[in-house]
Amino acid sequence: MSDWAKVRLHVVSGKGGTGKSTVASALALALASRGKNVLLCEVEGRQGIARMFDVDPLPYVERRLTTGLPDEDGGRGVVHALHIDAESALLEYLSMYYRLGRAGKALDRFGVIEFATTIAPGVRDVLLTGKVYEAVERNSRNKGAITYDHVVLDAPPTGRICQFLNVSNELAGLAKVGPIKAQSDTMMTLFRSPRTAVHLVTVLEEMPVQETIDGIAELRANRLPVGGVIVNLVRPQDLTADDLAAARTGGLDQAAIEKDLTAGGLAVTPTLVEDLVAEAADHAERRALEDSQRALVAQLDVPSYELPRIAGGIDIGGLYELAAHLRAQGMA
Repeated sequence: MSDWAKVRLHVVSGKGGTGKSTVASALALALASRGKNVLLCEVEGRQGIARMFDVDPLPYVERRLTTGLPDEDGGRGVVHALHIDAESALLEYLSMYYRLGRAGKALDRFGVIEFATTIAPGVRDVLLTGKVYEAVERNSRNKGAITYDHVVLDAPPTGRICQFLNVSNELAGLAKVGPIKAQSDTMMTLFRSPRTAVHLVTVLEEMPVQETIDGIAELRANRLPVGGVIVNLVRPQDLTADDLAAARTGGLDQAAIEKDLTAGGLAVTPTLVEDLVAEAADHAERRALEDSQRALVAQLDVPSYELPRIAGGIDIGGLYELAAHLRAQGMA
């Protein structure tokens, strides 16, 4: 059973460069099994989902993207995708709550929409998260709309995630009453509930791990629910502790290495062996650093998961491979 079976909204954040968009995509694939519908959302305007899945840029419309990871009986769910931008979200908001269909489009032509979403960052975040909230809370009474078992949000980086989700505080100085304030308060009820989990992605390096530690502390201080820590881009661990120690201290048996290379049919030179020994020493040092950072992650008192570094970069096949790792470890 999944560690997060009761969670409807999975918010994925992390320091830039750790692969949070990759992890969000893999998590959506892992969750979309047994006939479940999953919505994968992005809000940063980078069209990362389209590039990840090699499809055309996504509009402000929910699109069927792919099928999820098959379960043990071969059953699959469906992953849909949505690229959310504040301007389109505001037009939809004006149409839904104020019946300003054509008038809203006229405002857009005059640049009022862009002005409104730029001058007040708090309002912008309410609009972005408001669409996510609507997708989570949608039910069968929404005629013609797809209802989702899970929504996965590829969210802003760790340094901004609390500001992004804590929309009620961000609006405090702008709107103390009125429909936008009421909407933000309602959204906070979801964001602070057990139906939401904020997962943080890191790699085993000092700065990303420290930012993850700080991010968890900030989430807890803002009463936002901390999910798991996903350690991404983990190097292969195919050397024993004794071999790693020997590599770090220059104690590898070079004669044995030369013998093995010769047995493999390679033309062996002293330079080749020396270069391999140097590479082994660098790898051992990196592994020692990773082990020290892994120990810090283990002290965070939250579930953690590890994803391997995939040679050649990430394509759709790689995403399914990562999804299988997440499910095998109990994240989905």
